[in-house]
Amino acid sequence: MNKQQDIEARIREILGFIGEDPTREGLQKTPTRVAKAMADLTRGYAEDPIQILCSAKFKEDYSQMVIVKDINFYSLCEHHLLPFYGKAHVAYIPNGYITGLSKIARVVDCYSHRLQVQERMTLQIREAIQQALQPLGVMVVVEAQHMCMQMRGVERQGSVTTTSDFTGAFNQAKTRDEFLKLISHES
Repeated sequence: MNKQQDIEARIREILGFIGEDPTREGLQKTPTRVAKAMADLTRGYAEDPIQILCSAKFKEDYSQMVIVKDINFYSLCEHHLLPFYGKAHVAYIPNGYITGLSKIARVVDCYSHRLQVQERMTLQIREAIQQALQPLGVMVVVEAQHMCMQMRGVERQGSVTTTSDFTGAFNQAKTRDEFLKLISHES
């Protein structure tokens, strides 16, 4: 049995455990759909974020802040396997090297397509950029809504969790404040 077939068999078992009939018409293909969805939602394990960044790494003398903001992402909370989703905002100050702008979004995508907690994902994005580019500083802010808070437990709709992590030049309040002002959604 391959991995997909193994997941399908377990999903059929789960459907039975919760009181459903996995053979009824509406559920017959559900195990296959879930197995395919899980493969897509966790594809980040097969990707190397450092390689992603280095695949478009260029020598450049630019030394001002580079910001990619409002990077949409979707992830699965590792505690309940429920979605959390939102936006990531990433900045770095080059130190001789830049990377393709799309590579920043791909790193967010790579880490969000793993079972996650928002705090670790924020740290991982920052660490990957720091390791691959060795910039003067990196800052990452992630804003997300968690379905595990909205659908179950406290059931608080509309609540947003914000996490941040930074290094180097972003340890200076002035630099951090500049980044936060630039990503602000206020007019």
